[in-house]
Amino acid sequence: MGRFQREAQVLASLNHPNIAAIYGFEKSDDTQALVLELVGGPTLADRIARGAIPVEDALSIATQIAEALEAAHEAGVIHRDLKPANVKVREDGTVKVLDFGLAKALAPTPTSATADSSQLPTLTAAATEMGVILGTAASMSPEQASGKSVDKRADFWSFGAVLFEMLTGRKAFDGETVPLRRSWETTSMRNMTCRRTAGHSS
Repeated sequence: MGRFQREAQVLASLNHPNIAAIYGFEKSDDTQALVLELVGGPTLADRIARGAIPVEDALSIATQIAEALEAAHEAGVIHRDLKPANVKVREDGTVKVLDFGLAKALAPTPTSATADSSQLPTLTAAATEMGVILGTAASMSPEQASGKSVDKRADFWSFGAVLFEMLTGRKAFDGETVPLRRSWETTSMRNMTCRRTAGHSS
């Protein structure tokens, strides 16, 4: 509860024309919520669904997304779930980056002996039990997908994936879910280890 409220207050401090406003934190009984700006217009995902976006329009949208991320990063906040569905484009061309629900306030870099759990991907209680990492696989950085600590570079990765999708009309990475991919990687690593062990024993 305390950490969620502190992070909500940090997010509410973000003030930028390309970031959907976060007005505050509310609590009722066992329910916690962020009060967010209601932004009209289609999402970027809706627009991409009609086909690739012309370069000039894509650059305008990308520039505004980048400026929103820069403002958030300067405030010590990383988004961690940037994707076309979390971006709205108004009729006048104004871009709003939405849904900082997975965002995390950056803390000082932890030492290896005292890793800060607040740097890890947000997990719900149920998700923690299942080992599920929240986020969107198609635009998630490798570090975030593997459960490692992340910084603003995770947003850079997602930004590149969004830009690719705008220009091509298709996802940069359209394949397995994160849990399946991680299982495949784990199996592959085990197979490699077995082969190396067998090679040394011979």
